[in-house]
Amino acid sequence: MILKKSILKINTLLLKKYGIPPRSESIPDPLDILIGTILSQNTNDRNSYKAYIKLKTSYPDWSDVEKLSQKEIETIVKVAGLGKQKSSAIKKVLTFLKNKRGRISLDYLNELDDSEILNELIKFEGVGLKTASCVLLFALRRNSCPVDTHVNRTLNRIGIVSSKNPEKTFVIINEQMPENIAHQFHTNLIRLGREICKPQNPNCKICPLLKFCKFEDKNLDKVSIYKVNDFLLLDSIK
Repeated sequence: MILKKSILKINTLLLKKYGIPPRSESIPDPLDILIGTILSQNTNDRNSYKAYIKLKTSYPDWSDVEKLSQKEIETIVKVAGLGKQKSSAIKKVLTFLKNKRGRISLDYLNELDDSEILNELIKFEGVGLKTASCVLLFALRRNSCPVDTHVNRTLNRIGIVSSKNPEKTFVIINEQMPENIAHQFHTNLIRLGREICKPQNPNCKICPLLKFCKFEDKNLDKVSIYKVNDFLLLDSIK
């Protein structure tokens, strides 16, 4: 119960800072999200998006991608990095669905509960809890908060978990996740991690969670704000 209250408090403070993150009215296809998330592993959003768009533009139907060799898939998605591993994972997912399910689709997941979906997806090569939980959150609209490096770092610094393992953090926080806030909580935490709670030199002085945070090595340099023409500039004062 204490953890649930802490999550609610953090979410409220983040909403005051960032607002409610926009969400598409159209629900993405689960297989699109799964493959897109596989491509996003260990790379930046720009490169993973390029790889995904190139793959979908070249072969709009996943059944056409399944007919390709792993090497052909690798050539298309190489911009995302780790092409051999990612192309292997994509090929095996598509071939499994074709051979074992009779249809290259993940629509059957809608009939399963959250834990069943996670267990089903992590059976695939290259699919861990983070990737599987992205399918839960973004495609199936379940109240599940994926934990990437940004989310894990911020939650540990804030002090509501103490785990270097993102998968352990995922289990801890999702057991206590309040209803209907996982999307905004996840999305705003990632934004916080990218913009303020950075791995190095976090901008603690402008963090909306400053008074709530337990991080011992806060960066609290004073900041001066001055204007040059039409631009506001920040200058750290040691």
